[in-house]
Amino acid sequence: MSEYRPIAERIKDSRPVELRPAPEYLSVELGRCQDCGIPFCHAMGCPLHNVIPEINLEALHGRWESALYKLLETSPFPEFTARVCPALCEGSCVQGLYGEPVPARLAEYAVSELGFERGWIRPLPPLRRTGFRVAVAGSGPAGLACAFALNRAGVSVTVYERDRRPGGFLRYGIPDFKLDKRVIDRRIDLMEAEGVRFRMNVEAGADISARLIGDRYDALVIASGARRKRDLPVPGRELAGALFATDYLSAQNRVNSGEADSLPPGFSAAGKRVLVIGGGDTGSDCVGTANRQGASEVSQFEIMPEPPAVRAPGNPWPQWPRTLRTSSSHEEGCRRRWNVDTLEFLPSDSDPSRLGAVRCREVGWSSSGGPPKPVPRPGSEFAVRADLVLLAMGFTGPEETPLSPGGLAAPPGGALGDRIYAAGDAARGPSLVVRAIADGLECAAGVLADLASGGAVARRSA
Repeated sequence: MSEYRPIAERIKDSRPVELRPAPEYLSVELGRCQDCGIPFCHAMGCPLHNVIPEINLEALHGRWESALYKLLETSPFPEFTARVCPALCEGSCVQGLYGEPVPARLAEYAVSELGFERGWIRPLPPLRRTGFRVAVAGSGPAGLACAFALNRAGVSVTVYERDRRPGGFLRYGIPDFKLDKRVIDRRIDLMEAEGVRFRMNVEAGADISARLIGDRYDALVIASGARRKRDLPVPGRELAGALFATDYLSAQNRVNSGEADSLPPGFSAAGKRVLVIGGGDTGSDCVGTANRQGASEVSQFEIMPEPPAVRAPGNPWPQWPRTLRTSSSHEEGCRRRWNVDTLEFLPSDSDPSRLGAVRCREVGWSSSGGPPKPVPRPGSEFAVRADLVLLAMGFTGPEETPLSPGGLAAPPGGALGDRIYAAGDAARGPSLVVRAIADGLECAAGVLADLASGGAVARRSA
């Protein structure tokens, strides 16, 4: 079980809230992992297929360097997944059948951090270069993973990123109290030492043309993410005070890093009644950020039903448990409600251009004749006062970019067409960081296979 810094202390800053697991606790848990008969964690659970029982066995016996190398065989960035992965592996843990699963994510945290502290994770540039060059558009988890794998194989890789610093959603979408950005910088430094080039403030297809990319490189990988936000088109949406969650989180991260001197007007929750609409991880991150900014109260509404405390009959092991989760941010102060539909944003009494309240209603769910649909509950309408609403309802797909007008859809391996590939959310749609990393590795394998076939050489010489 994760341990956190005291609430009264951590809400005053943006430093990481989670503590490294105590050695005594970790030793017991690593031992429990070895009681497993047939492990499902690495096959059904982990998208990277980490050999978790073997990693944990090495760590249990103090062979930490060996544990790290087993982890690095499948996971290029364990320091990221150890902090932000929802630990799909734990949902398939055999110990979770009748009790608590083994905390594989915390074991990964301990192994990876020890690797950095003792110098076991260090630059490993390729022994030789192949002569091939690949451009990667986007430096989120998929783009970084693809660039990492291609470079290790001897391909010269240049990553283009439209933001000031690399990391994509890792840097700008996840609060510092969950992922310290020095962890990203540490990895970028390693990748640069291994030969990966990063060109910042450059949007591929706009600042550098697609034609020029085609002339300079043997292949292009589009890893621009899925940043088209799901909106809430209700009356009053235009009122000042209704923000997209990721815009809000990004603004705070930029202030924390020194990219911006202050928050944009209206982006501070200080002294405000904050309503977060959407019950996922991004919504939880908004709760934690609003509390750190000094919100007077924070609520979170979700249209879906409240998840059960334990697995429902239709959600058996080893499927991912769709159960209620309470994050460290929720514990810091938040009123949560489920089965709530948002109908209208209402203006403030003192300023009709600004948000003052939100009109909602309760819903039930009907599954007759198709997928479940929300059904309004008669007489259930209500209004809540709110000075700041944060829309955390997820994403609908990739944004239209100069390289991807109309969005993308890529088969396994990521091939879109002649020398063009897509990886991560840009190809698959919105998903998890760990799946983006896995997809970046898979895309790199597809690019390498094409380069090795000789097709790219023939195309470049044509």
